Amino acid sequence: MKKVLLLFLLVAAGSITTYGQSRIGGNIAYGTEIEELGIGINGEFFLKSNLAIAPGFNYYFVDDPVNFWELNANVNYYFSESGSVAVYVLGGLNLAHIGFDGSDFGIPDRSDNELGLNIGVGANFDVGGSVVPFAQFRYVLGDFDQAVFSFGVRFPLN
Repeated sequence: MKKVLLLFLLVAAGSITTYGQSRIGGNIAYGTEIEELGIGINGEFFLKSNLAIAPGFNYYFVDDPVNFWELNANVNYYFSESGSVAVYVLGGLNLAHIGFDGSDFGIPDRSDNELGLNIGVGANFDVGGSVVPFAQFRYVLGDFDQAVFSFGVRFPLN
């Protein structure tokens, strides 16, 4: 998991030299296939006023001895900003990891990684100040299909 977090931070750091707006924050996620809640970190690094690179990492609270996490590399395209709501569509890559710790059962550990495509929609809410709440729905297409609902906040870096 340390390697995944390091990769996320490297992508984020490499994106700081973008259009000028950068946000990083946290979220709560729900995956429909695994039927569990998770927590995550995410960012938005704007290339243009309506186009952002959006990396993210979610860790889900599945029952022991199983663990599940996902790494996302999305692009958000903002097509509508009406008052205090900015709506975007997203697309990108998803890397899902599921692992099984067999040591308690006297069997070997097992794990699997699956690559998928993300498609979805989201919205940022301007509530004033430096906190930007957001809501997002995305669907992962691949060997591990699932819908993911996320709610969270992002904070400007600049």
